[in-house]
Formats: sequence, C-alpha cells, structure tokens
Amino acid sequence: MRIVIIEDEVKAAKSLAGVIAKVRPAAKVEAYLQSIESAVEYLSSNEAPDLIFMDIQLSDGLSFEILKSVKVRCPIVFCTAFGEYSMEAIKANGVDYLVKPFSQADVEAAFEKVEGFKNFFQQHAQPDLDVLLRKIGKDEGKKSFLVFKHNKYTTVQTESIAFIHFKYDTTTIVTFQQQSYPVTMSMDQVQASLSERQWYRLNRQYLINFDAIQEVEHYSARKLFVKLKVPTPEELLIGKEKTTHFLEWLENR
Repeated sequence: MRIVIIEDEVKAAKSLAGVIAKVRPAAKVEAYLQSIESAVEYLSSNEAPDLIFMDIQLSDGLSFEILKSVKVRCPIVFCTAFGEYSMEAIKANGVDYLVKPFSQADVEAAFEKVEGFKNFFQQHAQPDLDVLLRKIGKDEGKKSFLVFKHNKYTTVQTESIAFIHFKYDTTTIVTFQQQSYPVTMSMDQVQASLSERQWYRLNRQYLINFDAIQEVEHYSARKLFVKLKVPTPEELLIGKEKTTHFLEWLENR
C-alpha cells in the first residue's frame, strides 16, 4: 500500500509513519507534505496513492482546499482536532478520522475501516466540500469551562474569555473583566476545543479571542504587534512566518 502523509508538523508526521510501519509493515510512505501548495503540486503531478493521512489544519489553511484544487480518488483519513460538526460531515461521506492525540489502536482501526470500504470511492461521488467547509465554519466550539477557585467550582462562559495563556506548566484563562482561572487542560487540548474562527494560537503560550483584539500594528522585521482590550503579561508579537496566516484569519472569519 502506497501512502502519503499531509501534516505540517514534521515530528507528528514521523510519529504517524512509525505507527503505520508497526500496524502495516508492507505499507510504504511515499511522501511527506507540509502545506496546501506542496500537496496540490504533488498530487497533480504524481500517480494517486492508495491512502492519504491528511491533517485538517495546515500552516497555510484548511486541507480541504487541496481537494478543491485537485481530484483525489483514494480514501483519506483525516487527522483532526475539530468539533462535532466536522466529524459528522466527514463520517457522513465515508471517510475516517483520527482525533489527536491518537494511539496505535486508532491507526489500526482506521486501516481496517479503509480496507473494509476499499471500493467506496469508486462507487460514490467526492464529498461536497463547500458544505463541509460551511459546517466546519459553523462549529462554535466549547461553550464554557469548569473552573475551581477559592474552594468553589464555577463555569466561565467561553465568550467572556479574552485570552488564554500557558506559563509555569499552568494553563490560565483570563476574562474581559481581568479575572483569571487555572484550568486542568493543556493548551493543545484547549485549542482543540475552541472554534478556530473565533480563536487564534499566536504561539506556544497564547490563544486569543478575536473579540479581544483592540488593534494590530506593524513591528520590526515584518512582525506584528497585537494589542488586546485587556492587559497581557507579555507583549503579543507575531513572527514573520505567521504574519500572512494571521492576517488571513482576521480577513476570512
């Protein structure tokens, strides 16, 4: 079986390849692709693989854009941290998905499902990608967080949170009223639970709410300075490698 992995994180792609080698030793990973652009170029100029493992969120956008640019006539297993709408849409079209972080058993189950439906893509039309993208766009993500402070449990509505940051091994949510609450989730888990249209991961330490942005300024060396409506412990700077992606996020909400 010839496999292509589309994943913008090299470590994650190599880890997945290692699991594939364990569960399907005869399979061969023919290409590792990290962006929409490179995936479209590869799939347009090479023979279709037998299976694609495709991350939904790539550095230059949603991977569904790949399928709008090139016809893919093989099964796709999506690797996703998206909410229920995307999963339902993907499953409705007969494509499996892996929720990050996934295990070896998850990959094995994905292979079994793909192999069980190996003729599916020859008998059915490709998914309606516009509908799929609209469903993902409607995913509002997590509505509230359960927090514990001063010996009391309470819920904080997600819409009332201005930003979330990680420091000293602690993830903390900060509201527009400048109240802070530690949560027992990692930043990756928090990010996966939130609407991608509403929230942006600036870096390892900060997730920001679109509604909390006061202004964005040009900084030195093509960087951007993001000022929120509430104070943050550090200045929020976006490096030149993420500038375009961030501006597109602001534009295409």
